[in-house]
Amino acid sequence: MDADHGPRDDTPTAALAPALERLRAAWLAWRPGLAQRGADLRRLRAAFDAGTEAMDAAIRDDFGHRSRHENLLSETMIVRAEIDHALANLGRWNRPRRVRSGWKLWPARAELRPQPLGVVGIIAPWNYPVNLALVPLVSAIAAGNHAYLKPSEHVPRTARWLRDLLAGVFPDDRVAVALGGADVGAAFAALPFDHLLFTGSTAVGRKVLAAAAPNLTPVTLELGGKAPAIVCADFPVDVAAARIAGGKWFNAGQTCIGVDYALVDAPRRDAFVAALAAQLRARYGDLGAADDYTRIIDDAHFARLQALLDDARGRGCDVLRPLAVDPGRAARERLFAPAIVLDPPADAALMREEIFGPILPVRTYARLDDGLAFAAALPRPLALYPFTRDDATLARIIAEVPAGGVTVNDTLLHFSVHDLPFGGIGPSGMGAIHGKAGFDTFSHALPVLRQPLRAASDFLRPPYRGRVDRLVRFLAK
Repeated sequence: MDADHGPRDDTPTAALAPALERLRAAWLAWRPGLAQRGADLRRLRAAFDAGTEAMDAAIRDDFGHRSRHENLLSETMIVRAEIDHALANLGRWNRPRRVRSGWKLWPARAELRPQPLGVVGIIAPWNYPVNLALVPLVSAIAAGNHAYLKPSEHVPRTARWLRDLLAGVFPDDRVAVALGGADVGAAFAALPFDHLLFTGSTAVGRKVLAAAAPNLTPVTLELGGKAPAIVCADFPVDVAAARIAGGKWFNAGQTCIGVDYALVDAPRRDAFVAALAAQLRARYGDLGAADDYTRIIDDAHFARLQALLDDARGRGCDVLRPLAVDPGRAARERLFAPAIVLDPPADAALMREEIFGPILPVRTYARLDDGLAFAAALPRPLALYPFTRDDATLARIIAEVPAGGVTVNDTLLHFSVHDLPFGGIGPSGMGAIHGKAGFDTFSHALPVLRQPLRAASDFLRPPYRGRVDRLVRFLAK
């Protein structure tokens, strides 16, 4: 029994390898063609549509409370759109693509043929537990693979909903689900998949990569990091505050591409902070009902966030809490009121760690050069949010602060564009998913060279004398 989340229904670790072998044997016996893939995705769409109310209830239970509208935006809308996008483009993605073979191999023809990999493993996180499980699953199915899914143990009700949803759509030798905690997750990551996708923290990502290494399993990592919002002096401070508020306090900041900290020109800091506070009051009132404000996932994360604020206060930082909440209620409901921390030093805990919660550090810069140097010195983040109306300034920010993805003059929205690959860079991840990028991740682009019955290569063989010698020397120029 889990004290916070009800009964657990863990998969025995001894059952993981046999399940993988069942998936692989079925795939080797009959690999899904385009018709099967399309039918699978249409059944998944129908089952998902029928189950969204139950999904919403499961997620809300796991979080203690989560905004119903945030579920609609981040889970329901994204998953439906991803399935529809794959169905609309599957035939085009799967077509062989002609490439140049070069005149020296004329009349040969070259092409790339997408080939499914086999059995794909997917380890999903708790913060968007359905979106980040089903979006990569859609790509895996579209590419012709079988899949094994491990949802997060921090959302056990949602994990069981996912298991039941997928069991109603797929036979268990095409898609399987493993439930359980860290021990199951570690054993799952060590299985010899044909590809493994992990979404979660950088610390756990390192462990997943190490577990996959003995099998030489190709790994895609979607991690996180400290995503900056850089507000330039030419951009209206009230507009920047409104859009950064959305990127910070959506899902109570528990978002891998959420704004981790803001950089603003020093003369406008106070105006920016006042605008942030006004946004919080307009969006959430006094948190009396807090129906639109999501709770922190568990007590450990709540305590971690409180420790970040305590560390900042201990360093003399001003910590603003525009919305006051009774401490007893806050702890009981895991309702962590939004916090704004002014100019924390670089060695503060909340500037060294990914915050993953509703705390926004606001640092100032005297010159944009200083702000960019600060952001560029940190590990490369999953997202970057420049706010400027000047194209030259934008180009400079993008060039000097490498990141996995960028939304300009807003936050989060690049995630919802299915033709934009979603992935990290360096410490924020490797590889990409979404749309065709996800299809390509779970495919092998098989190079094929086709040679006709008669070809110039027939002459390139010993003895290398006379015309053959001259031809080789010519080709080698």
